Amino acid sequence: MPSVPTLPRAVLFDWDNTLVDNWETIRAALNAALEWDGQEPWTEEEARDRIRQSLRDSFPRIFGDRWEGARDVFYGHFEAHHLDYLRPTEGAQEMLEAFAGTGAYMAVVSNKTGRFLRAESSVLGWDRFFGRLVGSTDAPADKPACEAVHMALEPSGMPAGPDVWLVGDADIDMQCALASGCVPVLVGEGAGDFTRFPPAHRFETCAMIARLVRDAGVSS
Repeated sequence: MPSVPTLPRAVLFDWDNTLVDNWETIRAALNAALEWDGQEPWTEEEARDRIRQSLRDSFPRIFGDRWEGARDVFYGHFEAHHLDYLRPTEGAQEMLEAFAGTGAYMAVVSNKTGRFLRAESSVLGWDRFFGRLVGSTDAPADKPACEAVHMALEPSGMPAGPDVWLVGDADIDMQCALASGCVPVLVGEGAGDFTRFPPAHRFETCAMIARLVRDAGVSS
């Protein structure tokens, strides 16, 4: 585990594959849209490699001028099923509790549609942790643009900077962190190419971050 001498004053989290696992519902909804468009469904490996941008950024590329119809198919399938298979990733709640114990401000910056994001947080009982949950289309631009970062930090009164961690599982999260001046923190195996956007710190699981936070509290 890397040595991190000081903990952040604020932590922004990605959502899917960082705090929660809702992967099969996302892939099933996407494949419903692909089949509606006459395209072949994607394997799990293909989907994990290709799905990192928000819907409004990725669907015009995937579906061309039929992207709005594909969006409606995706949302219809996802809305019907997204709470069925939702579960926290390993150590996610433990990590949130640990950061809450430090008094750090916490928020979410996700490329999941905002109303779905907030419904999932409510079902998990996690609203108490977050000052704001920012999803796709809530800000003028989605990750990797910086607008969602600034929106998420607004309630804290803190600017984006070296006192803020952005924790995510993909290169787009690291890109967003670096662009906004935050500290990029990678959790899990990592999706994408990190040569251009390397993380400052890397952890295998959220549970490892939780242990780091607790240990730092004991030693301080």
